Order: sequence, then structure tokens, then C-alpha cells
Amino acid sequence: MAALYGLVAEFDRASALLEGVRRARAAGFARVEAYSPFSVEGMDEALGMTRNPIPLLTLLGGAAGAAIGFFIQWYSATIDYPINVGGRPLDSWPSFMPTTFEFAVLFAGFSAVIGVLALCGLPRLMHPLFNVEAFRRASADRFFLVLRSDDPRFNRTEACEFLDSLHPCAIHPVEA
Repeated sequence: MAALYGLVAEFDRASALLEGVRRARAAGFARVEAYSPFSVEGMDEALGMTRNPIPLLTLLGGAAGAAIGFFIQWYSATIDYPINVGGRPLDSWPSFMPTTFEFAVLFAGFSAVIGVLALCGLPRLMHPLFNVEAFRRASADRFFLVLRSDDPRFNRTEACEFLDSLHPCAIHPVEA
């Protein structure tokens, strides 16, 4: 028998999913996932989602890129290969700004993409929920609430009874 990833409850209304998530969090479940074909207002708060670290990662990547870009230009113009052009100082910082800006944008973009992939656990080619036949409707007209088995509060019998009390259309076990 395969390991259990969790239990998934299928709903036909977004309001039922939102209420189910609120009740699951109130019952002490920490590892709750919700899937819907569109954004449901209030779902972030119901799931207990915190601030997103991507803007900070992007800022740090951009700052690192700007520092690296400026340092490369300064080092090459003043230390490695100094050339006196028109009597200007060797470390004329205004001439370094366009490339410094480009490095900042490049590193910020890479930091954002790599941060999103890392925080989302991607690339993941196969998710256990894809084995549930009904989950194919998650992008069309159904709403799904998942209670994961790695939750400290999870007990298969109690979780099944809890999900049944939410009056879903169906409850499916998800094998890992």
C-alpha cells in the first residue's frame, strides 16, 4: 500500500471551500491546501499565508547586481587597465551608471525567477494530487481542500470525519 499524501474534499462552490479552510484552520490543521479555478477573496488570510519574500529577494539581487557591476567597471578602469581619456579621473562614476543599472536589473530578474522556483518547490513534474481523477476539474469548476498527512494534527479517521462534516461533494484519499 502506498503512503498517504492526504485527504482531499471536493466542493462545488467557492464559499464552501473558504468556509472549509476557515474551519480546518480553527480545528488546528496547519498543513491545509486549497485549489480553485479562480482567486477566492479572503483565501490568503484563511490559509494563514504570511508576507511574500520575493520582493526582498529581488531587492537584494538587484543591490548585489549593482554592486558587482559597479565594482567590475571601477576595478577595470582604475586598477587593472587604467587609461587616461581626455584628462578625466579614472574612477568617473557617472560613466559607470548605465552598466550598473543593467547589472541591477539582470540580477534582480534572476533573483526573482530563482526565488519563485525555489520557494514553490519547482520544478516538480508530478504532484500526488494529479492521481485523483476528480482533481482534473480544479481548473474548470470545482474547489478542493487538502488536509496533508504530514500535519501533526492529522489522523485519517478524524480527518475524514472532519471533512465529512463540511458536506463536500466527495472525499478522496491521495496516495503519495
